[in-house]
Amino acid sequence: MTPSPFHSSSPNRIPDQAPKLDRQCDTPDEHHCRLQVEDVTVVERPTMRRAIAGTIVGNLMEWYDVGVYGYLAVIIGPVFLPDAAPSVKSLFSLGVFAVTFIARPLGGIVLGQLGDRLGRHRVLAFTLIVMSAATFLIGVLPDYSTIGVWAPILLITLKLVQGFSTGGEYAGATTFITEYAPDKHRGFYASLLDLGSYLGFAIGAAVVSALQLTMSGPAMEGYVWRVPFLIALPLGLIAIYFRLKIEDSPAYLQAQVGVASRNQNPTKGIADLVRSYWREILTAFVLVAAANTLGYAVTSYMPTYLTTTLGYDAVHGNLLTLPVLVLMSLGIPAAGALSDRIGRRSVLFSASVGAIILSIPAFLLMMHGQLWSTLVGLFMLAVPVALYVSNLASALPALFPTSSRYGGMGMSYNLAAALFSGTAPFIMEALVTVTGDRLAPAYWIIGTSVAGFIAVLVMRETARKPMPGAMPTVLTLEEAHDLVANQDNNPDLDVEKVLRDARKPD
Repeated sequence: MTPSPFHSSSPNRIPDQAPKLDRQCDTPDEHHCRLQVEDVTVVERPTMRRAIAGTIVGNLMEWYDVGVYGYLAVIIGPVFLPDAAPSVKSLFSLGVFAVTFIARPLGGIVLGQLGDRLGRHRVLAFTLIVMSAATFLIGVLPDYSTIGVWAPILLITLKLVQGFSTGGEYAGATTFITEYAPDKHRGFYASLLDLGSYLGFAIGAAVVSALQLTMSGPAMEGYVWRVPFLIALPLGLIAIYFRLKIEDSPAYLQAQVGVASRNQNPTKGIADLVRSYWREILTAFVLVAAANTLGYAVTSYMPTYLTTTLGYDAVHGNLLTLPVLVLMSLGIPAAGALSDRIGRRSVLFSASVGAIILSIPAFLLMMHGQLWSTLVGLFMLAVPVALYVSNLASALPALFPTSSRYGGMGMSYNLAAALFSGTAPFIMEALVTVTGDRLAPAYWIIGTSVAGFIAVLVMRETARKPMPGAMPTVLTLEEAHDLVANQDNNPDLDVEKVLRDARKPD
């Protein structure tokens, strides 16, 4: 039997013994409105580490799949649309990449609703299975010379399937990991998720670059381009194994106890979700649009921009971004830990301002044409990316209560991903093609980050605070006793609100 994720020495560590929270908080100084030790959730370190590792490994696998396509985009076009003009082939490849994001809102909404009703664990296992299978099938898909127009049609279909599963992946993974993480260190632990994402991109880039360095161009276009997609199957099986070893979060299990005791389902339908949390959905939407426009510019668009616009060969276009991805990935946990100390809003402000100020100088440096200047320009863009993405995983789920968190995240994140994030490479390349201005991508990044700056202004601070609808979460029983003893002097703990929100279904 899998051990409970809760510490066994306190009544709030086992779901069927969770506190009933039937005391009323009429005045803040009444004893029955005070937090008790049994109210505090203590998540055991081994269980938390297993949950976080399983989530990260699965997310790494998801974004390896996405990254591989991004780094093979310059080859995919000629394989599936051989008779088109070069610019059309490039736009086709990026357009197919954007198609993935068309299905993401549907996946986010459907899988988000299921995640709130059936549990995060089941849905996350499903997303990984579907993503791995679709990626493998792309690797065995016949090309245009074999089946003609059906080749690009089937490619688009498989990318739509990928998009549907990815729509439930990030929203579910962020929901899951933030519900497990202790309040004081949620920024750091949640940022590990994006560390896995960008390492997945980096691994995809490394695999593609290694093949390009060792294989000829005709071989790459003939059959070798399939290898990174085929690798997805064994990697996916490993990731699925790790993900099946984890179980649902303490906050979700406790919420289900409350549902059973009230004999009602608090999960909102789509219309009620929008009506109740439209401000939170809009805030998350804008922040995701700003962060992912810049993030996908660095990860998915740069190989195409360096190759088609700045004249680098395909190998150097990939290799130049690889060290940037690795260093950026390693900086994400540091930025997440920083947000635990100075707040999510401060770090997100720095991200948006950095993107606004650094974008034009970064592109000018890349346009200088030297390897050193290109690398410096890429690093200048990578800094605000690390500051953005390290905080989204912890800040956005904290906008929604437990019973609507997966659904709220799935809707807001994936609508933004469909309209801005996934289309970012396509829009940037189209802007360069139409205007002839090689700085056009910088203008697009600046515009979205101005909107992101405004969203941070209206967002509430959530660092070190309990998740909405959940009790405080700590790592040890000693921390729980200390939290209760100092609850009156803790600026991050509104006891009356915590107890009130935990009692109501949503």
